[in-house]
Amino acid sequence: MLRVYDTPSRTKVDFVPSVEGHVSMYVCGPTPYDLPHLGHGRKEVVFDTIRRYLLWSGYAVRYVSNVTDIEDNIIARAEQEGTSEGELVRRFEGCFRSAFDRLNILPPDDEPRATEWIAPMTDLISVLVTNGHAYVVEGQGVYFQVDTLPEYGSFSHRTLDELLESAGARVDVDERKRAPIDFVLWKTAKPGEPAWDSPWGPGRPGWHIECSAMALKLLGDGFDIHGGGNDLVFPHHENEIAQAVASGHEFARYWLHNGMLNVNGEKMSKSLGNFVTLVDILDRYDPRAFRLLVLQTHYRRQMEVGDKELSDAEKAIGRLDALARRARTEGLASVAPGDLEPFREVMDDDFDTPAALAYVFELVRDANVALDEGLHATAATAFSTVKVLTAALGIELRADAPTADADIDALVHKREEARRAKDWAEADRIRDELAARDIFVEDTPRGPVWRRE
Repeated sequence: MLRVYDTPSRTKVDFVPSVEGHVSMYVCGPTPYDLPHLGHGRKEVVFDTIRRYLLWSGYAVRYVSNVTDIEDNIIARAEQEGTSEGELVRRFEGCFRSAFDRLNILPPDDEPRATEWIAPMTDLISVLVTNGHAYVVEGQGVYFQVDTLPEYGSFSHRTLDELLESAGARVDVDERKRAPIDFVLWKTAKPGEPAWDSPWGPGRPGWHIECSAMALKLLGDGFDIHGGGNDLVFPHHENEIAQAVASGHEFARYWLHNGMLNVNGEKMSKSLGNFVTLVDILDRYDPRAFRLLVLQTHYRRQMEVGDKELSDAEKAIGRLDALARRARTEGLASVAPGDLEPFREVMDDDFDTPAALAYVFELVRDANVALDEGLHATAATAFSTVKVLTAALGIELRADAPTADADIDALVHKREEARRAKDWAEADRIRDELAARDIFVEDTPRGPVWRRE
């Protein structure tokens, strides 16, 4: 039985989908007005892995992730660069998609863009105005009146008094609102801004109403999973729920949130000078190493990212590739995988990917030991299991040596030439140099095969 940590209940619960054998998921997508950062990468890997595991477990999954293509930051940057909002979004959305492709992220089944779903948003706002949960401020827009919904704040475990005390930290303060914590549903357009028609005049939707409307329209009431980073718990997800409930809908049944990350021991921030784009990291390291690094930390915990962590992850990827090369060189037969239950058991415990990876690398060790001892059938079973489980985690194995290992291949080749020339001193020197880099070389009838220790 799959158990997940549900954010509002703050406990692990049994996961029972609303329709047997089917899972509906909505995960908050990007607002593309800048390059994707490491937090975007972590969130994508986390929920892509959850989706992949559900598919691997036999569920039919419908995965929806939106694009917020109109928002204050988009308008401001487009004005700053002297371009249109649409052109800006297209440019940065392409950067996001390219980075996600490099991370082996499956594309969403549905990828709604806010500007294409204005009608469902205005319909939802109209219901909230009619039933007294929202009000109009002339020349400003439409606001949700928080105190009309008694359960507001329960999702993020905050009382109205606490929210009033902290008003201004996470919501816009405007003296024309009835209360500081009331949040915008529809913004009246300023001169020159993009605008759509509505019963309250030209304007654009607020951020929160976008996700409520699109999730309900595409997945229906009571869809299974809503996901995102834990920085969205309040106000975004609290407000999504409020809008849905106040308009008479049942919203998501389970809420999953991934933790944030530190860069070299500090929270990533432009003000701290440690802001790193995802593209920078994917250009410097094997993208598979970033994916593996994400999976080495449980998705709900804070993640550490730095050169050491990425280098270590790259070496771990190297061990996987080395086994794939060795399996090809040894001519291992393609056989059925072995025991999958240890993997299933830990993944069913709220997607415990660190434990799942530990089992994978235990199998890698077992396969190498079996090959060392000439037990090819045992090695073939272990390697087949590794292939099945790494595929379930979205990690590709490459039997062809990646570019980053070309210097190691060259050294192994030089050592082999020295051995053929019976220059044993040079061969031993190269073997020692490789060993200092944690590279083990095995001489087989088909030639030398190396792997990282």
